[in-house]
Amino acid sequence: MTKLSVNINKIATLRNARGGDRPNVVQAAKDCERFGAQGITVHPRPDERHIRYRDVYDLKEVVTTEFNIEGNPTPDFLKLVKEVRPEQATLVPDAPDAITSNAGWDTIRHKDFLTDVILELKELGIRTSIFVDPDEGMIEGAALVETDRVELYTEAYASNYHTDREKAIAPYLKAALKAQEYGLGLNAGHDLDLDNLKYLHDTLPNLKEVSIGHALICDALYLGLENTIQLYLRQLK
Repeated sequence: MTKLSVNINKIATLRNARGGDRPNVVQAAKDCERFGAQGITVHPRPDERHIRYRDVYDLKEVVTTEFNIEGNPTPDFLKLVKEVRPEQATLVPDAPDAITSNAGWDTIRHKDFLTDVILELKELGIRTSIFVDPDEGMIEGAALVETDRVELYTEAYASNYHTDREKAIAPYLKAALKAQEYGLGLNAGHDLDLDNLKYLHDTLPNLKEVSIGHALICDALYLGLENTIQLYLRQLK
């Protein structure tokens, strides 16, 4: 079964908007796991506008499933990851001022850099994943830097799903098959929701994990967190 990792950034965004500690991100992570989530994802950014670095250390003490830390591998980010040692580090090439991730790595252009970073993380026993667009060339580049997994950036799929889902999924299927050919594990994330998740899951082979935050937290406002997590899990059966 494909694992559901809940990105709790938006919980932290809500907390930071008012100050104080409500909602509490540590308790939210524990509740997500209690309600069935098989992983917790955080994406700390340099300005700490949602998840703070302190949150990451606190979460490491309580997360009992898979802890996934996403981010641009700057020196500060790598220091955090090396000290926390999550089960997985997902490398994302987002600019410091990006509202959200908006592109995958050029794994050919950044081959030397990614190779060095991945080697450092693997020596600490941390599984690595690289955020990539659904491009077979970028998948081949990811294999060359010896990452464990790739995470397909699914914004384009989600944007075009209701217009023509077969056309929308086509490049992702090619990328998934290429990843399988190279022995890379496959993750996916960005703009996945209760409408488009099942088709993605049923179409892509060997999908190990999806990371979902914004849509899931939005749904939870109306449906409740426990019920929402269960609904997402049903799409992955």
